[in-house]
Order: sequence, then C-alpha cells, then structure tokens
Amino acid sequence: MKTTLQRSSRRLLPRAMQRHDIMTSCCKSLTTSSFHNDHHQQQQQYPLSTVVVGRSFHSSSFAAAYQEAAYNNDDDNELQTSSSYPPFPYESSYNPTKPDPDYPSLGPTTKLNLFQSINTALQLALSTDPTTIVFGEDVAFGGVFRTSQNLRSEFGAHRVFNTPLSENGIAGMAIGYASMGGTAIGEIQFADYIFPAMDQIVNEMAKFRYRSGNQWSCGGVTLRAPCGAVGHGGLYHSQSPEAYLCHTPGLVVVMPRGPRCAKGLLLSSVRCKDPVIFLEPKILYRSAVEEVPDADYEIPLGKAEIMQHGTDVTIVGWGAQLRRLQVATDLASKEGISCELIDLRTLLPWDSDTIIRSVKKTGKLIVSHEAPITCGFGAEIAATLQQECFFHLEAPIQRVAGYDTPFPLVSEKYYLPDETKNLDAIRKVMELAK
Repeated sequence: MKTTLQRSSRRLLPRAMQRHDIMTSCCKSLTTSSFHNDHHQQQQQYPLSTVVVGRSFHSSSFAAAYQEAAYNNDDDNELQTSSSYPPFPYESSYNPTKPDPDYPSLGPTTKLNLFQSINTALQLALSTDPTTIVFGEDVAFGGVFRTSQNLRSEFGAHRVFNTPLSENGIAGMAIGYASMGGTAIGEIQFADYIFPAMDQIVNEMAKFRYRSGNQWSCGGVTLRAPCGAVGHGGLYHSQSPEAYLCHTPGLVVVMPRGPRCAKGLLLSSVRCKDPVIFLEPKILYRSAVEEVPDADYEIPLGKAEIMQHGTDVTIVGWGAQLRRLQVATDLASKEGISCELIDLRTLLPWDSDTIIRSVKKTGKLIVSHEAPITCGFGAEIAATLQQECFFHLEAPIQRVAGYDTPFPLVSEKYYLPDETKNLDAIRKVMELAK
C-alpha cells in the first residue's frame, strides 16, 4: 500500500519537484568553486552551450554593459545617482519624506535608492528566515544592478549563488525548493526574459496548491524581475510584462514605485503564502531616492495607496509611471483641476474597492501604464469600473499607455506615455464632463 501511494504521489508531483535535485546539483556546482571577479573564467568553466536555454548571454550587450559597470564600480556601498545611469527625467512636487499612514512610527530612516532598498529587504529576509535562499544569473557578485551585493559574503555560497542561464530552470528550482518548505527568492535578470519560464510559472507555480486540493504549496516562491523602460534598453530590455502575468490565477503580481514601498512590499512578498512575481522598474534603481525606515516592516499586498487626494478626476498607475503621473497632476493643479492619484502597488489581486470609491467621488477615471494599450492591465481596470460605476461616470474612461508596437530604441521618448500625454487626457475628461 505504501509503495502504491508513493508511486501515485510521484505521478502527481509537478515536473519542477522531479527536477529539483538536478537543478540543485547544477547550482551547487556553480557555488562550490571559489568566486572570482574575472567572470570570464567562470564562463569558461561552464560553457554556454551546456547551460543556455533559448538565448545566449553574449547576445545581450545591454546586460553585459551593466555587468562591466558593476565590476568596475568600487563605490557600490555608497548612494549612487551618478550620470553612469540614466537619471529619471521628471521632477515633481511630490515629497517622499512626508508622513505616510502606511509607515506609522517606524523609527529612524536612511536615504536609499531603489536597488539599495531591495538589497536591504533581501538581507532582512535572509537573516530572519534560515531557509531563505537567493539565486539567479550573476547574483553571487551582486547582480547586474547590484541588488544582491554583499549577500553572498554575509550568508554564504550555499544561500546566495549563481545559476545557469536558464529562466525556466530558475523558476523550476524555486518551485521545487519552496514545495519542500523553503523560501526561494529567484531573480530573472530582466523581465523580458521571463517568457522562457512561463511554463513553470503558469502551469506549475500558479496551480500547485489548487491541483493538490491544498495538500501541497509552493507559496515560498518570490521571483524578482527588473522591468520597464530605462532610456536605452530597446526591444529586449524595456518590456513590461505584467498583463501576461496578471492573466494567471494563483499568482500575486507586485510593482513598487520607489525605495520606501519597495522594501515593505518585497518583505511582504517573501513572507506571503502565495507565489509572487515582484517586478522592479529598473529606471528607478538609482534615480529614485527616498528616506526608507530602518525597521523590518511590511506593506499589505492587495491594497492600493492614495498618494494624493482630489475631487475632479481619479488617476491610476503603478511602478515608474507614478513619477510621470505626479508631474501631470502638478501641471493640472495649476489649471485648477484637482486630481486623486492612486498607486495600485499590487496588480494581482488588485484593490478595486479603493478605485471604485474614488471614481464614485470624482466621476472620471484615467489609467496609465507603459505596456502596450491593447490587453494591457488598464483594460481590466477600465472594464471593472465601467461595470461598477456606470451611473457615476461623467466622461468616458481614458487609457494612456504604450503603443501597440515592439518597444522602440531611438523613439522611446515618443513611445512612452509621458506627463504631456497624461495631461492631455486630464483636460479631455474635464472637457467631456462639462
């Protein structure tokens, strides 16, 4: 009887668990060798032909450029907003240090940029949970964006280590490790390359608990991925894939707008009992700087934040788009238009109640995001609000988003839904409501 049950269980266990030993062996082989700053030596030890699935690292000149910058940087422990990385091209009156109800009495703060805030959250996750591991392509030396810097030296090569260049393998290993009770924080080096892992994410990770009738869980998985425009990323290093992921029941999808909320949201994600995809707007890694509480704090998932209260129009966004929207609302205020600005923060599950209450007050809604407009997540918000607030709407819901084209390189500034396009949408709804 026992043998029959064991065989039955093995047939039901997803492929991710069956591959767990293989991936662990691969990752251990990468971490047992001493780490050298000369990354080419490690690449020679593990030929690309044996580890690459679907793409070659050397085809990614953008990633290589960031790696080179990271290796040549001797001041990574200092606050970085240097011209080596593109500054965020928008200024606003939004003061990130003002009192915020989501951060009550958290004590001392430290000025951090986004990558430092992420690094602090990872350090807390590793120090408070001995089962936590951090892994991915090049995370051992700190990653191309330095979000995991110094973690290997502090917590050891058995807890912070490199993996082969296989996003599918990273996701599969995370599922297998979490299914055995551990906390897995995997890094997809760029969100554009999360697509090779979609089989594991959609068909295994998201369905793990459901398919077993809540007998098994891989809720200890958090996959981090830098996303969005960066000024020079082009087609393969600028995409925002949140809509693909939000179409998958069983996942939690999160995107912070800055360092302070990133730390609290990441700690909540790591400790969440559901698998989380944590998307990080990479243009903000060094350009967004805020006072971040030193304490270990969490921001509830699934709860939007009203950044700015207003009475005339509701504007909803997430991630780096909030910086552009803040500029647009500042300009609108000079024209006598009062805007209520909402940061969704968690895209799945999203906080529809907060937006519904706001739209019933203002009678107008604008949703703005970087991703292409067709089937973008803004369409889901617009459809829901049309259904729930139809008799309160004074003007058609507006969506301001990227165009339905591949992300352009030289035309990026024309592609992005900047503050001017959003200001035009604000003026439009106000005119239509007359």
